[in-house]
Amino acid sequence: MPVDPYVLLLLATVGLAALLPVRGTAVGIASGASTAAVAFLFFLYGARLSTREALEGLRHWRLHLTVLACTFLVFPLLGLAARGLVPVLLTDPLHQGLLFLTLVPSTIQSSIALTSIARGNVPAAICAGSFSSLVGIVLTPLLAAALLGGAAGGFSADSVVRIVLHLLVPFAAGQLLRRWIGGFVARHRKVLGLVDRGSILLVVYTAFSAGMVQGVWHRVSPARLAGLLAVEAVLLAVMLALTWYGARALGFGRADRITIQFAGSKKSLAAGLPMASVLFGAHASLAVLPLMLFHQMQLMVCAVIARRRSRDPHEDAASPGRTAASGAGAGTAPPSG
Repeated sequence: MPVDPYVLLLLATVGLAALLPVRGTAVGIASGASTAAVAFLFFLYGARLSTREALEGLRHWRLHLTVLACTFLVFPLLGLAARGLVPVLLTDPLHQGLLFLTLVPSTIQSSIALTSIARGNVPAAICAGSFSSLVGIVLTPLLAAALLGGAAGGFSADSVVRIVLHLLVPFAAGQLLRRWIGGFVARHRKVLGLVDRGSILLVVYTAFSAGMVQGVWHRVSPARLAGLLAVEAVLLAVMLALTWYGARALGFGRADRITIQFAGSKKSLAAGLPMASVLFGAHASLAVLPLMLFHQMQLMVCAVIARRRSRDPHEDAASPGRTAASGAGAGTAPPSG
């Protein structure tokens, strides 16, 4: 039952924001630094992601379409259905955060690692994560604006400008410059990974500082947090069951079912936190709390499932699309997810 050390760092950052929140003139400086960090993050995402290699995986289109449908259709529908739990288990802000969680793209690195442990289709997991990241750059903010309404700014001109300037423009710049800086980014992946994580910690600190100053935590009781954890546990269980048995009903082989289960049931903390800071602004603290909790939960549960799958009797018959997908991203270095 692994505990992600980065989640501990995030919780420590939340604690620091609770004890020493940004106030006064420092708020503008912290907000500007956080905005720059988000833009730099998405620039790095664009510089890392090999669009050509990802698109080669389209030959295994049924698997990727299934993962995308789970990530951006089934998950949001379940998030909308959770509205019925307000106010019994969830408050309105917690439901908005839960709904935002369901709109975030899938993970890449953990999906690949878990698929590998479970002896699934690793090349397809690389491509599926890449597709989800590409689609999520555009679709997640648009879905958030449409489904969350005023909580995420709606479709106002200001929200569109923020999305374009803070997310899409840096990502596109990274893609355009990839042919010149891609090698540098790949060679310094570990150092830039630390920059990634440090930037996200800054975003979390700024968001939770604003929440502390506004007194949002007085509206979240331990009982509400317990209710949120229970709802997220049910959400994860439902998605794990749907991705596994649904993929079997669609005729996928074991290796592809493993890929669909891990890529289609998880959400990216690295992508979701910066997006929330842009979409929710000063109200991002409660919006990112469900995502932080879900990230640790999915990691612990899926690690257990992957190890159990690794002990399954070996099946020689791979799924129809596995050969086509192999090599489509075997050398791809995925962005952080």
